[in-house]
Amino acid sequence: MDQPGSTVDPRVDEVRVDGKRVSPPARDTLVYIMMHKPAGCLTTARDTHGRKTVLDLIPSNLPGRVFPVGRLDADTSGLLLLTNDGPLAHVLTHPSFGVTKIYLAKVRGQVGRRELEQLRGGILLEDGPTSPALVEVTEVQQESSTLELSIHEGRKRQVRRMCGAVGHPVLELKRTRFGPLELGELAPGSWRYLSAEEIKALGRSKEH
Repeated sequence: MDQPGSTVDPRVDEVRVDGKRVSPPARDTLVYIMMHKPAGCLTTARDTHGRKTVLDLIPSNLPGRVFPVGRLDADTSGLLLLTNDGPLAHVLTHPSFGVTKIYLAKVRGQVGRRELEQLRGGILLEDGPTSPALVEVTEVQQESSTLELSIHEGRKRQVRRMCGAVGHPVLELKRTRFGPLELGELAPGSWRYLSAEEIKALGRSKEH
């Protein structure tokens, strides 16, 4: 075959360039990393302005080149998954799979029953109504409240926009759970490889 775009089956075809046999590159080893993203760090592979990104927090010599699954905005901290498992990343981020994400949001003011019911019923945002959220108040202070919100959508800055829409702007935001993964006691800026059990649990998400 000497035509560009020809299909090659490495199991039966032999490819030579200038008389030398060549083989397709080996597939990267699948890598799964949990990170506690700190506030002020960008969820991107690189930044043209030289700001710190999540990839600056992990070694460059991993067995596979990883990328962040979904996004946490710069001011949000918490659980971030990095992997090179593309099919899994699709499942975890596509809204049709309904993967649960849990956040702790410190908001301005004391949140009343009316605002909680609005959040639980869904909020009309500029890009359409949100699905109902599971919301509980976990702490109340004189000038702020802390909410635990469970959502399964992944719109840009969704929790911040939802809370702002009911009159309680977010002061601090942290993601504590993503699908079957829990942040636990992992310190801000730290990372670890997922355990075999956690990878298996993510696999079940992919199967569903």
